[in-house]
Amino acid sequence: MATPDFIRTIRATAGHQLLWLPGVTAVVFDDEGRVLLGRRSDNGQWSVIGGIPDPGEQPAAAVVREVFEETAVQCVAERVVLVQALKQVTYDNGDTCQYMDITFRCRAVGGEACVNDDESLEVGWFDLDAMPELNEHALFRIKQALTDAPTWFDPMT
Repeated sequence: MATPDFIRTIRATAGHQLLWLPGVTAVVFDDEGRVLLGRRSDNGQWSVIGGIPDPGEQPAAAVVREVFEETAVQCVAERVVLVQALKQVTYDNGDTCQYMDITFRCRAVGGEACVNDDESLEVGWFDLDAMPELNEHALFRIKQALTDAPTWFDPMT
């Protein structure tokens, strides 16, 4: 994920110390029930689409922006499906972050899925029974987007 300018400004004085940051994740479905995934350029893994809201940006607007920036797909955020504090992450450069992530179920309304920035190696639509290998967090987010039932998940375990 590209580092937003406002975080670079904070890092200039904070160094590598832990930053608590907002995050948004989109589980985007098309009219055929397929899910939109991107293969990340930072680790080569397939995942749902996500990013960091800009200061003052509403989470639903941020998730719609992130989906378009990364995949050229236009979507609408339909509902929140999960809010969770994620595990602390240490990046290769030594920066440490922990994210409070808000996951939205989204519906595609336009655009053609393609790599639209340098954060993805590939993007595409996948049938739920033919997805590439995903980590447990991405799978859980997709599962939550498919149900209305509340579920407790502790990513710290």
